[in-house]
Amino acid sequence: MLLSGKIIFPDIKKVLIRSANWVGDTIMSLPAIASIRLSFPQAEISILAKPWVAGLFRDSADIQKVILYQSPGIHGGIKGKWKLARELMKEQFDLALHLPNSFESALLSFLAGIRLRAGYNTDGRGVLLTHRVPVKGKIKKVHQVDYYLHLVRSLGLQAVEGYPSLRASEERIVEAEGTLISLGLGKQPIVGLSPGAKYGSAKEWFPERFGELARRLSKEMGARVLILGSEADRATASRIGEITGGETIDLTGKTNLGQAMALISHCRIFVTNDSGLMHVASALGVPLVAIFGSTDPSRTGPLGGKSRVLCKSLPCAPCLKTECPEERRCMELISVDEVYEEVKAIWG
Repeated sequence: MLLSGKIIFPDIKKVLIRSANWVGDTIMSLPAIASIRLSFPQAEISILAKPWVAGLFRDSADIQKVILYQSPGIHGGIKGKWKLARELMKEQFDLALHLPNSFESALLSFLAGIRLRAGYNTDGRGVLLTHRVPVKGKIKKVHQVDYYLHLVRSLGLQAVEGYPSLRASEERIVEAEGTLISLGLGKQPIVGLSPGAKYGSAKEWFPERFGELARRLSKEMGARVLILGSEADRATASRIGEITGGETIDLTGKTNLGQAMALISHCRIFVTNDSGLMHVASALGVPLVAIFGSTDPSRTGPLGGKSRVLCKSLPCAPCLKTECPEERRCMELISVDEVYEEVKAIWG
């Protein structure tokens, strides 16, 4: 229903939010999720999320229930989608709000028989939505945080202004303190490194440069260097360790998202590629240096006054490619000295 140019949702008791699929995107959607909570203060709000981002909502004041979307897994394939749709149907949601742009996202809420279904009119899914928001003009070029907030505003909902914000739970903080003590880190300043990136190698600064940076941070600044990331980053972390003579502490593939959040919160500075953990550090308020190559910091960069971004202006950048056909020249131009000086400037 439209009223004075705004879409009104009456009698909403149960809301389903379809979460973004990746850690960085999910964090950038947090202000929009807070806006949905504000707009429906009496409603029960659930979120449908992939397991690897579900931990972000573990202690959220905006979400009452987390529903896992296990694909790959029991919700994979056509049968799995039907299974999940039936599970959602039992919840009797009044409204589904879709943060991803995918056809699949809208299809699930349609199959679940959710009465009102809202989202961007993308990927040919308009027929599945009852409330469609067009993607046109400047909205295609804004920061991803504003992209999600534009969806909320366009649906006539009240929008929360501000940056994404996270807080590790006290339980996780205490657990992280125990982990750091067991690793012999005591009261020494910790610099975190995130040398990986899910999107592809075009987003990754070179392991040898991360290694030289870690060596200098250890030898010249007395920092202990903690490497965080997924199992896929183990080889990179190992190479960094070789360069530093084993001075780094490698926790790649050894933490879940909640544990990584708590460990990052103990870091004095975080140095990172454009990655999910970059957004985690930014949302936690940890000072960071972010290294950008193929992607656009004006659209996916960290927000807030504690972040510094290194990015070279080239005719081919940002290319948004997963693999670089030009030998990552945008990354080649970012030197160890340049990153080190940024860290020193933050260090104070």
